Amino acid sequence: MASYKHPCKYCGKLIARDSNFCPFCTQENPLGPMRCPICRYPLEDGAKACGHCGILLWKICESCGKETFLGDKCSYCGTPIIVVCPNPKCRAEQPPTNRNCVKCGKPLR
Repeated sequence: MASYKHPCKYCGKLIARDSNFCPFCTQENPLGPMRCPICRYPLEDGAKACGHCGILLWKICESCGKETFLGDKCSYCGTPIIVVCPNPKCRAEQPPTNRNCVKCGKPLR
């Protein structure tokens, strides 16, 4: 049985149809609809916030200054996107895909 490849919706390279990550650009969910990085709810094209959990889906990259989808790295320059815990006693750096700090448990937003 032939296994046809499909283009990654981020970089356009052909990848296996059961891929969870693109092996070329490393983006998650390269074939299906965009999903919220927090609750995995399917997103409509152009959504500014998740309709399920309400998180804002776009962030300004501190490295290149461009607006990028909230994920583990900037879509333009590839710099890891991090948030700093607002708790002054913690200030742990972490990916923006958690609701609470991985170190102290306080809400990140």
